[in-house]
Amino acid sequence: MAFLLTPTGKPLTHSSVGRSFPVSSNFRNGSMVLSYRKLPPVVCSCSTSSMDSCFFLSSVANFSRGFCGLRLWILQKLKLINHERKQGYGMKYKELVVQAKDRAPDPLETPVSLSSEEAINEGVSARGLLKETTLSNEHAVSIEEVSSSSSQVSASSVIPDNPDSPLGSHSATLPMDYFNYISKSNRVPSLSIAVIGATGELARSKVFPALFALYYSGFLPENVGIFGYSRKEMTDEDLRSMILGNLTCRVDEQQNCGAKLDAFLSRTFYLNGGYDNQEGMTKLNSRMVHIEGDYEANRIFYLSVPQEALLEVATSLAGNAQARRGWTRIIIEKPFGFNMLSSSHLTQSLQSKYEENQIYRIDHLLGKDLIENLTVLRFSNLVFEPLWSRTYIRNVQVILSEECGVGTKGRYFDGYGILRDIIHSHVLQTIALFAMEPPVSLSGEDIRNEKVKVLRSIRKLELDDIVLGQYKNSTTDNNVYFDSLTPTFFAAALYIDNPRWDGVPFLVKAGMGLIKHRGEIRIQFHNVPGNLYRESVGHNVDLATNELILRDAPDEAILVKVNNKVPGLGLQLDPSELNLLYKDKYNVDVPDSYEHLLLDVIDGDNHLFMRSDEVEAAWKVLNPVLEEIEKNRVAPELYEFGGRGPTGAYYLGARHGVRWADD
Repeated sequence: MAFLLTPTGKPLTHSSVGRSFPVSSNFRNGSMVLSYRKLPPVVCSCSTSSMDSCFFLSSVANFSRGFCGLRLWILQKLKLINHERKQGYGMKYKELVVQAKDRAPDPLETPVSLSSEEAINEGVSARGLLKETTLSNEHAVSIEEVSSSSSQVSASSVIPDNPDSPLGSHSATLPMDYFNYISKSNRVPSLSIAVIGATGELARSKVFPALFALYYSGFLPENVGIFGYSRKEMTDEDLRSMILGNLTCRVDEQQNCGAKLDAFLSRTFYLNGGYDNQEGMTKLNSRMVHIEGDYEANRIFYLSVPQEALLEVATSLAGNAQARRGWTRIIIEKPFGFNMLSSSHLTQSLQSKYEENQIYRIDHLLGKDLIENLTVLRFSNLVFEPLWSRTYIRNVQVILSEECGVGTKGRYFDGYGILRDIIHSHVLQTIALFAMEPPVSLSGEDIRNEKVKVLRSIRKLELDDIVLGQYKNSTTDNNVYFDSLTPTFFAAALYIDNPRWDGVPFLVKAGMGLIKHRGEIRIQFHNVPGNLYRESVGHNVDLATNELILRDAPDEAILVKVNNKVPGLGLQLDPSELNLLYKDKYNVDVPDSYEHLLLDVIDGDNHLFMRSDEVEAAWKVLNPVLEEIEKNRVAPELYEFGGRGPTGAYYLGARHGVRWADD
């Protein structure tokens, strides 16, 4: 005769099978906490005459001992997880939850709600949710819910005393589906990265090489899947052959290069999406599922597509290819709209399909070490932090010049120009990072909160505060615009109206086809009040101004300009540079900016990516002057290709009391 027993030892009726017991058994050893709410019924097989000799899990003490064994078993599983984590490839263990934080709500998914009896009668498997709340030496773990997986429970469900059992003595069994879930949870979530527009120049020359560099350096998991998507008729081998020529190993490593290259290419696949993006994304999803298998998988989609196709591709992706067991993140390229109106429409459309933390607006210029050093230099060095205000800083110059012409970007620049492309994103983001108040922490949201405050504090630009330029046509250049007013050069004086920077001019100069390639931020300090060495300096006091230079090109460097006595019997001062050249100090190959930013996307670090309110605030700075330019058809000043740019830039600096550093 068989009895179904509750933890109190009372027989169960049929209606009470599978019911949630009001039992909470806690064990504390360090930080170990176990809670168990729903328990499978335990069966005792015996006759009524020998009931006293039967083993009942009726006492609380025996019940607790059973869970001690369960605790030991879970600790063993966590030790295995710890071991696999140490053997991983640069990937961090995330919270083991089915619903990931970056996953958009699935409109096709509806929660299933069954009563305990229905679950048992229908043979529904246990849907255990193991949530890793703490990863410490003690491994604090909480088991939220485990329900019975079968209505058939036999006498074998009771495990006799066995000290060697992983669950300990007097332990009850758990559903098999629960153990299968834990076994699957030991597997590191796979990562799928899809490059939409895989045959374009950007994807071939930048994105795929950056992905391979990350894979080679161990920052991508071994089970990563790389997918190329476009409209061309190609095979997997065609894609691999196309990108092979641009894949190179680290100069400072070169170990196992061939093996890593072969492994990366074997994980690279191609899909022809055709001209129907809805159908194409459905096919891409099926291919991803086939490669990912029946495990948790995260997905990144790099949308390397023309601006006019961006919304259609993003919408099709949202409805057909988002991850179902993990997070989904999309990367979109600048420019982020043509003006404030189009940018607002783009933002609203994206936010209707994705959460804000899923959207990564990438600008490769923000992935330079120069940008990352802005916060490091200021917030980790006491010598600089007190100087970072109008009290000591006279002006700030942001200079970005390219010696090459627009080239193949002719059609692109004819539509957007340097203001909508480089100034809106890179230059204004650089100023925001430089001028922001100390954030609460280094988290992406805290940094972006401070950046947007700076952008909202920038004074309205007037036409008198800017200079537009366009390089002249030549016999060797066929990409100049005879009838276009699109500028290839922009200079401006910006002011930030807040207590820290009131009255300090931020001089910006960015252009194509200039004399040299240069990228730097130059901070000029005030002159020394009542300088005792004024006569030794000479007539041009500005030459003796202290400066801090953060340089990205032509060579990465940090320079400090100070006044120094020239050796000899006389008293003559000479402005000298204390320099930290990266190539001399660090014998490493500086990673490409795309590597830096793609790794940030994988890690969920968004502080170098523009949030929607940052995009809007930047357009509010530029939109009024853009409207004036278009309304009055302001013609840019022509300048020689390979020259120093329009002469109007020098007059602009003089009006604001600034001498350009590259003069």
